[in-house]
Amino acid sequence: MDYKDYVGLGIAGNFALHLKQAGEEEDFKDVKVEDENGPKGIFPFYLPESDSFLNVYPLSSDEIVLPSEEVNVQAEPEVGLVCEFTYEDGKLIDIKPTHFGAYNDCSIRKKGVKKISQKKNWGASSKGFATKLIEVDKFDANSFMDYYRISSFLRRDGMVMRYGEDAGLCDYSYMYKKLTDWVINQVNTQEDEGPLENINNYLAENNYPTKVLMSIGATRYMAYGENNYLKEGDEIIVVVYDSLEYCRNPIIMMATSNNFDGPGLSALVQKVKNA
Repeated sequence: MDYKDYVGLGIAGNFALHLKQAGEEEDFKDVKVEDENGPKGIFPFYLPESDSFLNVYPLSSDEIVLPSEEVNVQAEPEVGLVCEFTYEDGKLIDIKPTHFGAYNDCSIRKKGVKKISQKKNWGASSKGFATKLIEVDKFDANSFMDYYRISSFLRRDGMVMRYGEDAGLCDYSYMYKKLTDWVINQVNTQEDEGPLENINNYLAENNYPTKVLMSIGATRYMAYGENNYLKEGDEIIVVVYDSLEYCRNPIIMMATSNNFDGPGLSALVQKVKNA
């Protein structure tokens, strides 16, 4: 399945310390937030009705194509949510997540870029979303989602290294109703300031889309992931898995063998290529 008729939105700063590791904390120093420990804002990464670079479909399930300019790029392992948005009188009033899966919010690392979105979509195959997703029965605390975790790896020169921390979905700063309530308010009130943009205007320009793919925030890096940028020939692996079915060692073995057959898994494996 592709998501060409969806709008793509991402959440920045929904995992403690990630922005600092990514060198983006300074970008948000003047952004006013009600909760210092909460997410910092929402950015667009795909707007099919836009007349800007954001109308290029950026998602791939098997490759990342690096930018044509020489610039550092890091993978951002996280969870992607397939959502249904509901509006009333031009305002977002409800969000219903229907599926979730492994997502790579791949990002340019470059000083002086004004908007987050300018680091997120540099063309086709600049993002990643797994083909196998997990259905949401209820997006609420004490659901089966509490037991899901995110793990990520980088294969380079035949070696598989841990890339991001192994983290639980419940380790996100905002999750479940707290997250959807925050997104609704943020979409309706976020203005064009600093690294952020007016999301409600974008949704209006895209005819208030009901189908939205939302990435909910990147996990923290391991030391290797923090200090190594992507290069041609790498393979980035993001796995969302049920910790009641698997512990970490089987997930590492799956990453080593590139075999992710089994229940309770959503895996994304992308080969890194030059433009």
